[in-house]
Amino acid sequence: MNTRREGPSVAKAWARSGCLLAAAALASATPQRAQAQEETAKPNIVFMMADNLGYGDLGCYGGGEVRGMHTPRIDQLASESLRFTQFLVEPGCTPTRAATLTGRYSIRSGLSLALVRGTPNTLADEEVTMAEMLKDVGYSTAYLGKWHLGMDPQSQPHNQGFDSYFGILNSTDETLFAESMKRAGYTPTDAERAYIWSGIAGEDEAAKPVREYTLDERRTIDVELADRAVGYIGEHARDEAPFFLFVGWTRPHFPNYASEEFDGRSTIGIYGDSVMELDHNTGRVLDAIEEAGIEDDTIVVWMSDNGPWKTMVWPDGGSAGPFRGELGSAWEGSIRTAGMIKWPGRIEPAKDNGMFAAMDFMPTFASFVGGEMRTDVPIDGVDQSGWLLGRQDDSNREHLLTFIGGDLVAVRWRHYRVYLQDVIPAGSGYIRMECTNAARIPTNGYPRVFNIEADPREEHDVGAYETWMIGKFMQYVVQYVRTLEEHPNPPASNFVDFGE
Repeated sequence: MNTRREGPSVAKAWARSGCLLAAAALASATPQRAQAQEETAKPNIVFMMADNLGYGDLGCYGGGEVRGMHTPRIDQLASESLRFTQFLVEPGCTPTRAATLTGRYSIRSGLSLALVRGTPNTLADEEVTMAEMLKDVGYSTAYLGKWHLGMDPQSQPHNQGFDSYFGILNSTDETLFAESMKRAGYTPTDAERAYIWSGIAGEDEAAKPVREYTLDERRTIDVELADRAVGYIGEHARDEAPFFLFVGWTRPHFPNYASEEFDGRSTIGIYGDSVMELDHNTGRVLDAIEEAGIEDDTIVVWMSDNGPWKTMVWPDGGSAGPFRGELGSAWEGSIRTAGMIKWPGRIEPAKDNGMFAAMDFMPTFASFVGGEMRTDVPIDGVDQSGWLLGRQDDSNREHLLTFIGGDLVAVRWRHYRVYLQDVIPAGSGYIRMECTNAARIPTNGYPRVFNIEADPREEHDVGAYETWMIGKFMQYVVQYVRTLEEHPNPPASNFVDFGE
């Protein structure tokens, strides 16, 4: 029995969601018939990803009202979901998006740093995404919002398995770039300006600019994303084919200028306003699912892409809760954040401390819907369907590697975090910028080891008297290194070293 899972029984969960008739039908069905129903039904999937939200920002993770910003809709979703308290991602926007959509460590696609314009590293055409896997088994697909996996045509959503795309192709803060160039006395070219884009699979080789992405547009972009998500759900709810809708929210990524409705709504400033607006727009999508009458037939995933961006833009930044670290750093607070999954009548609402990584969604979905994962390349995500559906007590994951650029910097094994490089923060306050300027240096040949459960802020290195850990974590490093013999990684992103 998994003693770490806390939550109501499946029967109570079904009753709360108005599924008493369905529960009775399944209870009276033979086990074989119930399993056949479960295996043949293809649920809709609505996948929502927040941008730079920390572990300690939402009410259901100890934030919310305590931090001056109510998050009632996401908290309610958490109460109806399996909420992960060990949900692990990669240290940045691009890396986590790549890992989520491919089921592979981002370094395998050369995307282990947040992309900036001009880099040759973009999502390659030969990568197979979650959307492509789902399309192969009959899904309609759409992507709304922030992409950040490359601006080359081959890398754009409508050429990576999504039927349609609307949003921003690069980073949320690009809205500031044109203004910054002007202040520097430089007039940006059309190609250097930020835009909102759209694309249709099979019609557009490259996404087309809809309009310039200005500071005013930054205030309202998520409102429009919610409008379009609501419209898409209403339009496709009664289709014979199931749908997969990915919503890449831009909040609460810097700069956090909220719409007029939420400007000044929190007690902590623009970051709180942005999180409250994120919560409201999430609620609009959830309401659309319910109003369409497809709640019981729809999987909802809600997650953040990485920890908060706190030191550079304080007080316009979030909280990693009890953990140390932030966006782009190697510490636990960078890679542990909010994550939950809801599937009424299938996944029991609960809180569970089992380990789940963002890259696990793709193989798990493949198991749910009869999709196929690639066998010609290493897949780092693991199928968690048995655990999520209650057929087994524990998660299938017990380790995770963390890369920054071309470096393997840390290994997570159970409740230990092992560092292969030491991290030295850069300065303090506004100039600290741990997300990009923290120095990483080799250790003296021995790793640093922290017990996350005993020491969540990673202040007490236990490596000196728990040296048995070296052999334990090294087996996972060796497994990974062996995969590179037949499948070497492409060059990792690097904006300062041009030797290769």
